[in-house]
Amino acid sequence: MMRRLACIAFGVLLLIVVTPGFPSAVTVLARVTDPTSATQELSVREWEGLWTSVLIRYVDDVGRIDFAGLTHDHADLDRVVAFVAAIDPISRPQVFSDRTSRLAFYINAYNALAMYGIVAAGVPQNLGGLRKFTFFYLRKFVVGGKSISLYDLENKVIRPLGEERVHFALNCMVVGCPRLPRAAFSVEDLDRELDAAAHLFVQEERNVSVDPVRHEVRLSAIFDFYTSDFLKRALSLTAYVNRYRAEPIPSDFKVRFFDYDWTVNSRDRVAAS
Repeated sequence: MMRRLACIAFGVLLLIVVTPGFPSAVTVLARVTDPTSATQELSVREWEGLWTSVLIRYVDDVGRIDFAGLTHDHADLDRVVAFVAAIDPISRPQVFSDRTSRLAFYINAYNALAMYGIVAAGVPQNLGGLRKFTFFYLRKFVVGGKSISLYDLENKVIRPLGEERVHFALNCMVVGCPRLPRAAFSVEDLDRELDAAAHLFVQEERNVSVDPVRHEVRLSAIFDFYTSDFLKRALSLTAYVNRYRAEPIPSDFKVRFFDYDWTVNSRDRVAAS
């Protein structure tokens, strides 16, 4: 049995190594040779502004990303990622003095790193199957001078901050994600921005679809993935969703979940909805 498991593990690692567009699992993405230079050039506010300029330029009104354009010109995205590599709330606690500033930073950092990772991976068609494992678990990014996977950044750093609305803001660049905004999340207005993201998310039919005939509601798989986070704020998923809906869902409706769409949300491949 142990020999069989070892063979399976070896096969998975071999596939990771030879999968086109995915470098070795131990590779740490670092296109910028001197990330510390970012700290000398940018304040946190300026960094947010630079990230906003990337979003305005490469994200359209429905949240699709111009990865073709980014592939040819990613200099500003590189600077955004270089800042994340050099500074974070752990390495510079004096810069991020409260929970709100930490949350805003980590949401923006996660989204920027995910975008950067897709470009570095050659813009794959989707992140399903083996690619999900390599992209979220094995691929490492530098945050505050230390390497970390997107999975660990979300689950060991961001979620413990205790804000369930981050699930309407974190974006891994696939179709199933919340709509990517065209501006950075800001320290000054984060609560309002997260509330707006929650309202937008539950208003989209692809995320919340009510069937009064069958007495059921279908929810985004995000509610399935992170049920425990939402139930810390409400007695049921339906009750949580109703906080952001003009027309409440009856409490006795059965809850089902949509399949998650792992298609990379590239503007030249995904039709506007």
